[in-house]
Amino acid sequence: MKKYFAICVFTLSILLLGACSADKEINLDEEFSMKLEVSELTGKNQAGEAFATSDKKGEYWLANFIFTNCDTVCPPMTANMARVQRQMEEEGLDISIVSFSIDPVVDTPDALKDYGDQVEADYSSWDFVTGYSQEDIERFANVSFMVPAAKDESSDQYMHSTGIFLVDKEGYVREQYSGMDVPFEEIMEDLKKVRE
Repeated sequence: MKKYFAICVFTLSILLLGACSADKEINLDEEFSMKLEVSELTGKNQAGEAFATSDKKGEYWLANFIFTNCDTVCPPMTANMARVQRQMEEEGLDISIVSFSIDPVVDTPDALKDYGDQVEADYSSWDFVTGYSQEDIERFANVSFMVPAAKDESSDQYMHSTGIFLVDKEGYVREQYSGMDVPFEEIMEDLKKVRE
């Protein structure tokens, strides 16, 4: 009888452990090499609606940095992000996108709306953000994402990152992908890993 009882307890323990591990959330520190805290930034989106990074807490999101007057990398980067958005929709991934303007003086909400319209952005899950000072966005990019964002004093252009960033539910940057040579499959795989 003791042997039977011991076998039952052992079997039950295995079943309970299996059930617990099935519900275990992914360990982000093991899966991703980055952990940069995204600081608070407030502004407004292409519709003139209030935006705050703190409002993104509790969800995963993708971010990048652009400006509408960019004559080099921003147009292809934004077209690539639109493709990422379409692929996420096809995969049933409900992940939002935030494109931060690094030229907030020129990039009004209307300018950002026109810019997003060019790539047929779905604004239900993609915010183009402006409405802060030049100093604030440069500090935000430099500190929260550890990337450059600065005016090129010799022209009307800006130096900035071409990365696409994955931000977790707690507000930490977890991964950076190329926004020019986009690893679409890798992004989709990572988003499926973190999907609840």
